[in-house]
Amino acid sequence: MQVNKPRRIQEGEPGYGRKKFKVLASENGKTKSVMFGDPNMTIKKNIPERRKSFRARHGCDTKKHSKLSAAYWSCKAW
Repeated sequence: MQVNKPRRIQEGEPGYGRKKFKVLASENGKTKSVMFGDPNMTIKKNIPERRKSFRARHGCDTKKHSKLSAAYWSCKAW
């Protein structure tokens, strides 16, 4: 699996049905497998109101998230 490249979790993999994406995150010499995203929701980031609401709700523009957190990758996807 490539480092810092998110991908969808395929059927049969651990975490399938619980989370939507998985990434092998690396920062400052530490690596961690991070799963994020709701598998039952559709992403409609092309709708400006939804994008703005998501980013405000998760504090994407105000907080400094670590690459080892699911919040970082969720904000990056939106």
